[in-house]
Amino acid sequence: MKHFMIKYEFKNGTTEAWHQEIGRFIKAIDADPELKGRIGYRVMKNRDDGRYFHLASVSDEAAQKALQSRDFFRHYQEMTRQVAGGEVTATPIEMIDQTA
Repeated sequence: MKHFMIKYEFKNGTTEAWHQEIGRFIKAIDADPELKGRIGYRVMKNRDDGRYFHLASVSDEAAQKALQSRDFFRHYQEMTRQVAGGEVTATPIEMIDQTA
């Protein structure tokens, strides 16, 4: 399992429209039979400002490549850059431990 954290500050557009876009992206992953259960995606926002944190997990390299090949992924990636004013950081992260 590979994990990534995507971070940015919301700068462009409305939060309502952005949250709807996030929801569409997550629904598209869940609706894709090749990706469902192989891609995990969570989006969180700092309660006190416009910083967002996306936690993504992929079960294997094939799932990651399949996701990256989808039109909805490319669209969402571009929309993320737009709302962030082009300043997006994607960092591979390691899972050390977690609750059951």
